[in-house]
Formats: sequence, structure tokens, C-alpha cells
Amino acid sequence: MGTKSRDKGQRGEREAAKRLAELFNVEAYRGRQYHGRDDAPDVKADIPGVHFEVKRTEKLRLWEAMDQAINDAADTDVPVVLHRANGKPWLAIVYLDDLPKLAVQLYLTLQAGK
Repeated sequence: MGTKSRDKGQRGEREAAKRLAELFNVEAYRGRQYHGRDDAPDVKADIPGVHFEVKRTEKLRLWEAMDQAINDAADTDVPVVLHRANGKPWLAIVYLDDLPKLAVQLYLTLQAGK
């Protein structure tokens, strides 16, 4: 991966962390920046049971991104891919079967932040 792509990815991780912090009133930061391990999430947010994989690219390789999120997530975590292309809003991609568990985790997080 080139320096330009890596820098864009790191900026994307910071953007995604900032947006999660704003939306859910939680602490969020780049995971690899602080943990330095390959299995660290791209973004670590105080949302229990959720693993975030961030992709800041024009052409998302959806299934590869989802596979990476699944492989890096703990067995009990919901893998979520956050994606943004230039000039577009952030998208959250999750398996439909995981949506109820994700909704519960997000609801509990929002309630705790009140």
C-alpha cells in the first residue's frame, strides 16, 4: 500500500471515530494507532459488542471488507464495515441477521449516554 493510500485510510479512521463519537456520545479513536496490532479494530469505540472496520475508498470490495471485519472481530462482536467515498456520506454495512443485536447495542449505548 502506498503512502497516499495509507494516509487516506488513517484520515478515514479518524473521521469515522469522530463521527461515531458525535452520534453516540462515546469515546472513539483509531484502534491500530493505540494498539498497533493487526487484530486491533480500525476504530475503537465505547460501544460494547461491535467491531468496526473502516474503508475510505472509491471502490469498496464489499465482501473482502466484510470478511476482514468478521475475521478481526471477537466471536461475540457484530462486524460492521464503515465506508465512505469522496464527496459521499458514511455508510454502515452489516449482515441483516446481525442487525437486531447491533440495534440493541446502539440503543443501550445511547441510553447510557443520556
